[in-house]
Amino acid sequence: MKPVDEQLALIKRGADEILVENELRIKLERGLPLRIKAGFDPTAPDLHLGHTVLINKLRQFQELGHQVLFLIGDFTGMIGDPSGKNVTRLPLTREQVLDNAETYKEQVFKILDPALTEVMFNSTWMDKMTSADMIQLAGKYTVARMLERDDFDKRYKGGQSIAIHEFLYPLVQGYDSVAMQADLELGGTDQKFNLLMGRELQRQYGQEPQVILTMPLLEGLDGVKKMSKSLGNYVGINDAPGEMYNKIVSMPDSLMWRYFELLSFRSMEEISGLRAEVDAGANPRDIKIKLAEELVERFHGAEAAANAHRSAGNRLKEGELPDDIPEIQLEATEPMPVSAVLNRAGMAKNAAAARDLLSAGSVRVDGEAVDRDFVFQLGTEYVCQAGKKKFARITLKSA
Repeated sequence: MKPVDEQLALIKRGADEILVENELRIKLERGLPLRIKAGFDPTAPDLHLGHTVLINKLRQFQELGHQVLFLIGDFTGMIGDPSGKNVTRLPLTREQVLDNAETYKEQVFKILDPALTEVMFNSTWMDKMTSADMIQLAGKYTVARMLERDDFDKRYKGGQSIAIHEFLYPLVQGYDSVAMQADLELGGTDQKFNLLMGRELQRQYGQEPQVILTMPLLEGLDGVKKMSKSLGNYVGINDAPGEMYNKIVSMPDSLMWRYFELLSFRSMEEISGLRAEVDAGANPRDIKIKLAEELVERFHGAEAAANAHRSAGNRLKEGELPDDIPEIQLEATEPMPVSAVLNRAGMAKNAAAARDLLSAGSVRVDGEAVDRDFVFQLGTEYVCQAGKKKFARITLKSA
């Protein structure tokens, strides 16, 4: 296994918190593979890049030689975890949970190595628990401690109802760590209370307590709220290659390095090199293209990554753009405004017609509607659409 300091450097990349780091060092110094737990309640069948922040960290543990325990919470999924919610989450049926679990497994193995991943279901041990066993488990924690959890506390003080079964969720998640004999558990920052429950219950059952590692919640494409399908600011890992490419290339420059740190498998040294390129005047869009191609290849393969830019225009899925889009190279000595590009490329009759198209919102570049302030940079290929039928791949070539 790699030296402990080298392992810790990779483990800490992008992490929000490690409790307790010194305990993790002691575990690593033993030189044995650790049992790395991460639990997923299959409440939605489609993953987005926000979900993969945690899965990427699991992959890094695999690369370090540790064993990943990917827990499908089929039992807890039927309870419903209200983490971060101000109301009780509706439970799923067993059929819904199992259907979603199969979809999860199919998707996560686009990132994880199946040979180094043990998929587990917490119904394996929870179904064997008697009512007496459950009462005994519930006796290991107090209501006062439960109300320390932020969402419970807010609902209690706000006069909102809390069902008794909701207290069972963190208890069962904590007991999962006992049953799995986890050395370390990963979770989002919103799961910290539940992760700490695992440490507490392991102590009470005579086990060495697990280390917990929390990962940040990835901001969505708006750069403000966390990535969420309901907010429409997400990139789904099953998005079509061109759609995924377009979303990533079009994201705000301010998000770029955050996404590189949490989503890219490039080393931090390589990412620092890309930062230096931008600081030296490189177009941020060119750097975002590198990330887009990496992620498209991860989820759709190398061929799709190589051709994703061809289907990025107008947010169309791959193959929906015309096959005979002309490729146009315009000589220029400096960046050029979009109206001048449309005129010189023959996509508008004259400069006035180009301005009319822009005013009507009928010009798209790489799938995004642009106005007259948009500027084409030197050396970058753009998929340009003017009106309903005119398409071109346009590159400004240094004169």
